Order: sequence, then C-alpha cells, then structure tokens
Amino acid sequence: MTASRHADRPFPTPQWLDDARFYEIYPQSFADANGDGIGDIPGITARLDYVRDLGCNALWINPCFDSPFRDAGYDVRDYTRVAPRYGTNRDLADLFAAAHERGMHVLLDLVPGHTSEEHAWFAASAQADPAKRVTTRGEDVSERYIWTDSWISGADGLPFIGGETERDGTYVLNFFKCQPALNYGFAHPRHAWQRPALGPDALATCEAMLDVMRFWLRLGADGFRVDMADSLVKRDDDGKPYTIRTWRHLFSRIRPEFPEAAFVSEWGRPHESMQAGFDMDFYLDWRWDGSPNGYNRLLRDTDTPLVRDGDRSYFNADSGASVRPFLDEYLPQLRDAEAHGGRFDLITCNHDTLRTAQRLTERERKVAYGMILTMPGCPFVYYGDEIGMRYRPLPTFEGGYVRTGSRTPMQWGGYGSGPAIADSRYLPADDAPDAPTVASEIARPDSLYHWVRRVLAVRAGHAALRSGAAFSVAAAPEDGRVFAFLRTANDGMDDDAEHLLVAMNPGRGTESFDAPARGDDADGRGVTSEPLLLVGEAHADGDRITLGPQSFAVFAW
Repeated sequence: MTASRHADRPFPTPQWLDDARFYEIYPQSFADANGDGIGDIPGITARLDYVRDLGCNALWINPCFDSPFRDAGYDVRDYTRVAPRYGTNRDLADLFAAAHERGMHVLLDLVPGHTSEEHAWFAASAQADPAKRVTTRGEDVSERYIWTDSWISGADGLPFIGGETERDGTYVLNFFKCQPALNYGFAHPRHAWQRPALGPDALATCEAMLDVMRFWLRLGADGFRVDMADSLVKRDDDGKPYTIRTWRHLFSRIRPEFPEAAFVSEWGRPHESMQAGFDMDFYLDWRWDGSPNGYNRLLRDTDTPLVRDGDRSYFNADSGASVRPFLDEYLPQLRDAEAHGGRFDLITCNHDTLRTAQRLTERERKVAYGMILTMPGCPFVYYGDEIGMRYRPLPTFEGGYVRTGSRTPMQWGGYGSGPAIADSRYLPADDAPDAPTVASEIARPDSLYHWVRRVLAVRAGHAALRSGAAFSVAAAPEDGRVFAFLRTANDGMDDDAEHLLVAMNPGRGTESFDAPARGDDADGRGVTSEPLLLVGEAHADGDRITLGPQSFAVFAW
C-alpha cells in the first residue's frame, strides 16, 4: 500500500487513512474473554467481526499498558508491557494479526508527556545519589523528568510535588499528582534546572519515546493516537513552536522507518498539529465557563448536560439553533488541516465526554450521526454509541470523575457467541429495563444501530465520502435549521468525479433550499430524485430541495 504525499508535508500520509472509519474501544469495558469481570485484549479480538460488520475498519484502543490505574491507564508504569488485567503482549500481537486479516488497522494510545510515579524511570531519577539514577539498561535518567534543584524550591509557577522522594528537588506534574512530567525542555529556560527544548536532555527523552513507538510498531501496531500532544515543551510560546519542532524531530526519526504508521493528535488546533507533522487532529468537545466551542454547539450546548431543558445544541429539535456558529469555527480549522494535507476528525463521543443518549432522542442522534459520519476527516464512533448507550452518573473511579459514566461496560445483551462482561468489577452496567443492548438494537429494524451501519456502508462505497474528499457548504442560513454540504471526489479535478449532496434539517418544521449550481451554469443543477440515505422526508424537485422535520438525506448530485 502506498502513501500520498502533499507539498506541505515532509512525509506522506498513509493511504489507508483515505477510507478509515474508526471505532474507539475502552478496553476495560468492551469484552471479557476470561470471565474475571473486566474487559481484555482477547475479548476485543473475539469481537472484531462485530466492529467490522458495523462498518468500521480501524480501531483506537485506549491505554492498555501496565499501570497502577490511578488515571485509568493514562498513568503508564511500563510502556512496553500490556497491563496484566488485559492479557499479554502476545495477546496484543494476536489482535494486530487478526485485525490485519480482516483488512483493519489498530491505533494504540500513546501517552508521551508523563508517566506514572511508579515507572522505573521515575524511581531511578528520584534517587538521592546521582550515580544511582540509572535504569537496568544502564541509561542515566537523572533528567528524564523535570526536577528543580532544591527540596524547598517551587517549580517556577508550574504544578509540582515535593517531600516524597530522596532526591533534593521537587518535580513538575502534568495532570494528576501521580503523573510526573517527562522532560522535553523549556522554550526559554530561566533557571539552571530548566533544560532547553531539543537540548541533549530533551533529545534523550525523545529517543526513549521513539523506542516505545518502535516496540509496538514492530509488533504490528498501525500507529498511535497521542494524548495531550501539545503539552511536551514547557512554557512554549503562542502557537507552540518548540513543541512543533520537537514533534518534527520525532517524526523525522520514526516515519522513515514506518511510513505506513498513522498519528492522530489530541491537540484541537490543526494549524499547529499539522505543522508538527500529525496526519490527523480531533475536533474535541470543549466548554469553559459556559462558553462552547463549535463541536459543543452541535451536541452538548448546555451547562447541565444530563437535562434537556435549556440545551441549545444544533441537533436538539427544539433549540432553534443554526449550524452557522459551528461552521464559523470549524471551517477555518478544516482548511488549516487541508492546507497541510491532514485530516480534521469528528467523534460521536469519547472516553472524556458525556454521552448524549440521556438528553437527545434517538431521532436527533440519527440526524447527528448522519452528519458526523459523512463529514471530512476520519469518523470515530465511540463504543456503544451505535446502540444508544447512556451516560450514567456514577462516583469517580480510577480517576474518571465526571467522565466515569461514559466508560461503563458494553451492553451486548446476549448477542452472538463472543465474550461479554457479565459481572463487571470495573463499573456497573446499565441494568434499567429499557437499557439498549446490541442484541435488542440489532433485532429492531429501525434502530440507531442499523442507521449507523447504513451510513458507514454508504461512506465505504462512495469516493466522495473519503476522508480527504472536497467539502463545500451548500446551505447554512443564520436564521434557519438547514445544513447542506457537497462532498466531491478527487477535489473535483476529474470531470467524472463523484459528487454527493448531504442535507439535514434537525428542526420541527419543514424547510427548503436551492440546490447548488454546477460550475458557471446557474441552471446546471442536478439532484437524483431518490436519496442514497434517508431519515424522515426529503424531496428533490429540480433545483429545490425540501426537507421534512428531523430529516437527513444524501443525494447524488
């Protein structure tokens, strides 16, 4: 398989991303092959056919490395060992092989910015005697983490911990108390203990992380989703120039060795992440002090996300919201990604975001997922969203806090012969009488499951819906509910290129819009009368498209 090169990218983008449709799996909660009450790697392997049959051909697996699990695995104790509760390295290699046999790819979750405080690197670096700050491999890790030069020293305004190690110094944190920050240097060092970005100590950290990447890529992984990818260099300038240079260095080393490996960043600013060399960036859900970002306006525009009242989400049928505020933020970021030959990806949800089933109806989610799964970039379906799993307000567990309720066990409901989590010792499953299950939703012909499956099948069968196919807005009135866009294969350069018109109306009333003209011919409009995909009612009458309440349609154009 070849990769595609772009003028602004020093390394080509893996070709397989053109048609990648991802399924995110939280390993603790997906499938339990050994019956111990917690999900595992063999369980995922046993359920690959389910993922493939849904229409996804790629996986993102949340952290599965050895960990004390004080942040659900984002506190890594050993980067090169599968956590025993999930199985073995051999199990993960078998998963890669089984996925590849099915034409599927697998991304692992890389956490490059920090480790667990129980990592061997940290234990060695915390020694009082500098001569003892070496690993069993003989590697000096004195500066693997960011240590100050005194036990009573603050960390120059950064979060830090003191008084817990023998070393005469305090250490910088990235997130929780248990997550000491790895040392990628400072953009502008102003104390003796602050090392320069891309200096010898920072480069040694880079080399250690490259070894981690090589280990899993050689075993069969197809790339990485990178946690907190923009957080490496401390006190970076606006635009993250030193972090960008650090990633360019990392990619200059790893990409020539593994040209088909893909990298997607948790960054959220493609004008930066694409310069850094990532293939993809996520458009993630953010809401600070009541101020929503574009993605939040689509699905979660409320300060009380478990309550429908007051929700101003675009896909809430009663909100009256226009899609225009979303597009005002989304379009510049999409164009930034395109300018660098990258992808800007949308998600149905993820492990850090509250599910929407408790607030948006199934019909509302059908319209929403229709859009998300036909937009540019590679779509990501969070496990269980396809059956309408609900967020559960649960006490915090393994550092989940408010996120805990989106990480509950997959509700198989007796579907198939594969493993399920019958008696979870991780989190309680939804045991309500009306809780959706894979079995119940497959049995119901008009379920959300079947809708997601149909949308993904249409996406897989049409070049105009590939991740890099061209995108242009056809209708997005400021005072209306309609949103319509054109997807065009091959950037429209070929006269025979496929064109698809995607249109939706999440509101309660009927709305219409003019179909876009072809080229310079104002009368050259052409929409097939029968949609390729349809929820609700939609009619094409020459140059006029009429959309019934809560409708979604895809037309050949």
